[in-house]
Amino acid sequence: MAKWTPKHEAPEPLEGPVVATITGGTIVWFVLFLVQLPFYGWFADHGHLWWLWTCLAGGGLGLIGIWYVRRRDAAIKRAAEVEATPAR
Repeated sequence: MAKWTPKHEAPEPLEGPVVATITGGTIVWFVLFLVQLPFYGWFADHGHLWWLWTCLAGGGLGLIGIWYVRRRDAAIKRAAEVEATPAR
């Protein structure tokens, strides 16, 4: 069996407003959690309590994601500044 080799190079990754995207998604998860919170009893009665905790977990993981992408964005900017600075 022959090994598969790509016919073209992989495209560059898309760079966009990553911090804003992750922040927006995190806000959506927390809003979903808050919207479902008044229906806690119904979720518990019908065995769907995991819906509530999934939204809370999504919000919590989103906070970690915000921290991560902000640090990544700052590191990319620092690397670009170092690259743009002429060597002595």
